Amino acid sequence: MNLKQQYKDIILPNMIDKFQYTNLHQVPKVEKIIITAGLGLNAQNNKYLQNAIEEFRLISGQQPIVTYAKKSIAAFKVRENMILGLKVTLRRKKMYFFLERLIKIVLPRIRDFRGLNIEKFDKFSNYHFGISEQLVFPEINYDSVDQIRGFNISIITTSKKTEEAKFLLKEFGFPFNKN
Repeated sequence: MNLKQQYKDIILPNMIDKFQYTNLHQVPKVEKIIITAGLGLNAQNNKYLQNAIEEFRLISGQQPIVTYAKKSIAAFKVRENMILGLKVTLRRKKMYFFLERLIKIVLPRIRDFRGLNIEKFDKFSNYHFGISEQLVFPEINYDSVDQIRGFNISIITTSKKTEEAKFLLKEFGFPFNKN
C-alpha cells in the first residue's frame, strides 16, 4: 500500500479519533517537501554545479531551481546574483513517492542511524532535518560521485499544533528516536 492510500485508509481515521475533528478539512496532512542544498563557493565551478544538479534530479525526480545570492557580503566573498545553492519543492504524487522512499529505503541506509530527533519541529509544526551525504539514496552511483554533498529536507504540514504534526509523521512511519 502506498503512503497516499495509507493516509486515506488508516491515518485519517486514526487522527479523527485521536483529536476529535468535526470536519475532514481540519485533519492535518503533508502539504509539500522542500529539499535544499547550499553549494557555497564551489557553485562557481560549472562541472561541480552540473554534477550537483544531476544528483538532485536523480534524488527528487524533478529539475532543481538554482538559488542566487540576494546581496553581496564581502566577508564571505559572496557577490549579488552569485549561484549559492539548489532547491526542489515536491507536491502531490512526487511528494508521496519521495516520502515513501525516504522512510523505507533511505533512512535505514544511514550509517549509525538511531532515529530522527523529534524536537526538530518549528513553531509552524513543520519538520526539518539534514542528510549529510547523498550516497544513502539508491539512485546515486557510488563511482560517479566526485564530492560528498549534504542537504536539508523540510516537511511542511497543514497542522496548527506540533502534537498533531508529530502524530501524523509517526503514523506515516517516521523513525523518531526514543529520547
